[in-house]
Amino acid sequence: MFRTRLISGIVLVVIALAVIIAGGPVLAATLLVISVIGMNELYRAMDIGERKGISLLTLPAYLGCALYYLLLFLDIQTYTMTVLLGVLILLMAVYVFTFPRYRAEQVAGAFFGFVYVGVMLSCIYELRAMAGGAYLVWLIFLASWGSDTCAYCVGMLIGKHQMSPHLSPKKSVEGGIGGVVGAALLGAIYACAVSGALSGGIRAFSFAVICAVGALISMVGDLAASAIKRNHDIKDYGTLIPGHGGILDRFDSVIFVAPVIYYLALAWM
Repeated sequence: MFRTRLISGIVLVVIALAVIIAGGPVLAATLLVISVIGMNELYRAMDIGERKGISLLTLPAYLGCALYYLLLFLDIQTYTMTVLLGVLILLMAVYVFTFPRYRAEQVAGAFFGFVYVGVMLSCIYELRAMAGGAYLVWLIFLASWGSDTCAYCVGMLIGKHQMSPHLSPKKSVEGGIGGVVGAALLGAIYACAVSGALSGGIRAFSFAVICAVGALISMVGDLAASAIKRNHDIKDYGTLIPGHGGILDRFDSVIFVAPVIYYLALAWM
């Protein structure tokens, strides 16, 4: 199992490197596919719509996700809020005109999945498209996957106090602290490595703080995904990634970190 997980992790990193370096339509299309798969995993876990295929209820969410990414790619962010409201209105229309086929909580869940997975993940593309985004976008993965690795190592060595025994018994407070500190160190090292490539210069302190904040938020994302799984009595969201589970099992922290790093970069950089 460990070997399978390690190999899958390496493959994921290689794919991430290739896709993010390429940017543009390659990144937009890849994030759209990941978002749609993640939404589907979430909808199946939460019993929204039909178990197989796309239901009438989830169709507006999938179409809205595709349109949202298209607007970002065409650099027409002015209408992204229109898409959000449009998806909500369409979902309510399906709810009303097919009543009592769907329940109110299913409608709310369909909209939640669109925002939680599709919209939040799109911040990776938005950060990559910024000036200097080819370098800034890696902060998302340093703060999520980097902190996760540091937390795991520290937790294995000195972890004693459980962070959230009901959601994730193996996560420790010591591991969480190690993840935040590790992410800050990774951010500082990364700043020193790319400072010459970014206009205006970058202080190691700035990247360290951004990654530390991102690491804190990544824990929320990780535990939130675990909470949803516990609510619906499932171990993993899927089996797409050997040794890791589904898309949401691997991108749960990235989903939360992406918008935080994006807006911190906008404000700080």
